[in-house]
Amino acid sequence: MDSSANSVAAEPLGGRYQLGDVIGRGGMASVYTAKDLNLGRDVALKLFAPQSADPDELRRQEAEIELLATLNHPSLVTLFDAGTDTRIPDEPRPFLTMELVDGQDLRTRIRHSPLPLDELAVVGAGIADALAYIHTLGIVHRDIKPANILLVPVRPGEPLRPKLTDFGIARLIDGTRLTATGTMVGTAAYLSPEQARGADLGPASDIYSLGLVLLECLKGDVEYPGSAVESAVARLHRAPAIPDAVPAEWARLIRAMTALDPLDRPSAGELEAALRFALVSPGSLPGPVKEAPTRVLPTPPSRPRRPPGHGLAAETRPLNLPDPQALPRRPRRRPSVSPSSPSSRFPRFSRSSGLLRFSRFSRFPSAAAWFARARLRTRLAVALAAVAVLAVGAAVGLTLSTPDAPDVVPYPAVTGPLGDHLKDLQKSVEP
Repeated sequence: MDSSANSVAAEPLGGRYQLGDVIGRGGMASVYTAKDLNLGRDVALKLFAPQSADPDELRRQEAEIELLATLNHPSLVTLFDAGTDTRIPDEPRPFLTMELVDGQDLRTRIRHSPLPLDELAVVGAGIADALAYIHTLGIVHRDIKPANILLVPVRPGEPLRPKLTDFGIARLIDGTRLTATGTMVGTAAYLSPEQARGADLGPASDIYSLGLVLLECLKGDVEYPGSAVESAVARLHRAPAIPDAVPAEWARLIRAMTALDPLDRPSAGELEAALRFALVSPGSLPGPVKEAPTRVLPTPPSRPRRPPGHGLAAETRPLNLPDPQALPRRPRRRPSVSPSSPSSRFPRFSRSSGLLRFSRFSRFPSAAAWFARARLRTRLAVALAAVAVLAVGAAVGLTLSTPDAPDVVPYPAVTGPLGDHLKDLQKSVEP
């Protein structure tokens, strides 16, 4: 018999896991260190007590364990694998393999000293976050206690991160229990009132147990000690006693978590929000456990719809200026010149052709028309008069600018009335 037992113990479990020392033992299972021969890493292996050989019952257990092995959350101990130990054919034993956490549990930490408020907020927020995750998946843990909360060091100088473990007696909401029907499961000191009465359990049962854990972290003592019966009956007759030294915000939160009616307890999400607030508050005080009602803001006045193409440009204009593209354009008018009009005799030549552009004549249409209608003799006289005036102007300018210039400036001899006018002009400018 001894040689047979030794051979079974030496055989790898499931052909993969080599068992080591026992690191934990409970009424339903034992936890071993083990070596994963396939991946070459150390794991923690939880081996349950021998179960019924009923095939249907085994299939239900395996389905629930496989679901637990799919959980993935920073505040949950990671489950790597699940299966059934069949090394002894008549005694099938379910098992779970999980990460091997290097740290102490919360029970050992409380024995050292009560937790300060900032450390308590870190532990409570992490476990509440994990419960919110599993509750949304329809899973109730049913065994929240300090021994199932591991404290993992992350970085030097930072608070320890909590990790929730031991889903061995977890069950699906409205699903088949892993343990025998009618059996009270869980640790007596942390049972919820509905657990003590053997009633149906829901997520609020985990909230009650976590409330007793937080209270124990503040006091340093178990709230409902004694035997299983004494502890279960005590919580049905009195509410937890919260010391006067506990801040009012923490006392209010723990009273809400340990309310006798499950409907009066906050959800895991509300609890996490309250404890996250304690992480940033000056005194590490939790916030309210009930969410504030959503305020309905008044509807802003409707704005007229802009035409397409005026979205961003219209928003960035400092002034309400009209769009230049929308303004009516005045047509450019060209003067129409008929062949018979006088100005048609003086066309406007382009600069590109190298000719002079007679734009000045177009500004005085009456003078141009008179000059065009005059006789040839008259036009010559006017031209000569203009030349004479220009010559006189040039002579006067030279006289004023040159002191040694002669008093009389010679000019070409001109006969007729134009010559007489030039003589009178000469006399008028003499000194």
